Amino acid sequence: MEITAAMVKALRERSGAGMMECKKALVETSGDIDIAMESLRKSGLAKADKKAGRIAAEGRVALAANGQQAVIVEINSETDFVAKDENFIAFTKAVAEAALANRANDIETLKAAKIGAASVEETRATLIAKVGENVQLRRLARIDSSHHVAGYVHGGRIGVLVELKGGSAELAKGLAMHIAALNPPYLQASDVPAEFVAKEKEIEMAKMSDKDKAKPAAILEKIVTGKMAKIINEVTLLGQPYALDTDQSVEAVLKTANAEVLSFRRMAVGEGIEKVVEDYAAEVMKQAGLA
Repeated sequence: MEITAAMVKALRERSGAGMMECKKALVETSGDIDIAMESLRKSGLAKADKKAGRIAAEGRVALAANGQQAVIVEINSETDFVAKDENFIAFTKAVAEAALANRANDIETLKAAKIGAASVEETRATLIAKVGENVQLRRLARIDSSHHVAGYVHGGRIGVLVELKGGSAELAKGLAMHIAALNPPYLQASDVPAEFVAKEKEIEMAKMSDKDKAKPAAILEKIVTGKMAKIINEVTLLGQPYALDTDQSVEAVLKTANAEVLSFRRMAVGEGIEKVVEDYAAEVMKQAGLA
């Protein structure tokens, strides 16, 4: 059977694979586009397996929300170039929507969810074949609540979810933006680990001058307590100055609005992943036998 340019074009649009790969698949399947598509998917899975060990520390965070439900997902690529690719961006959006629609709470459940006729995992493998890089579904966070749920993504690299009791949807969104910007590790003072407090006290004591250390114990304790209060405010959401009105703390803003933050989640692309910095110029020289 003659393999026409129109057939190759149709398979390329459907699979996202290269022209030569599509032509070869059509030749091998006697022009059956469905079987050729299946063959390319299998080929894509093989390519995905080969790339699975490569570090993927770039990528995007995508958000999907529907009333009182919201989910953010982090999907990684190897390079920032692919993270900005329209196919990768479309994939991250589709995965977030699939996570929301299927009420996925973990990555394994998400992989089995459908994007059209294919699963998320199958679609990921197809994308790997298309972009030529390892692509990984790293993590997700979701909030389902009877209260206000807000989501915010900054630049595709930082995602936040907030659950707010009382107040308004506008306030919940503002808090999500605040958390994205200031990254508080803890909600309130009681959440700060005792080990952290003890260590910070030790550091503050070490930083004091001999003159201060010679002061009576009661005064010394007041000085350290004041310094610790400032540190605790810096690392807690409630203690931080509200990003949208820095004359007030978040705690004061919530009190005025008769609101309470019940929970929040924040994720930034690549945090916690050890990136490999490659010298591409040296690698090219090596490949060319010049180094």
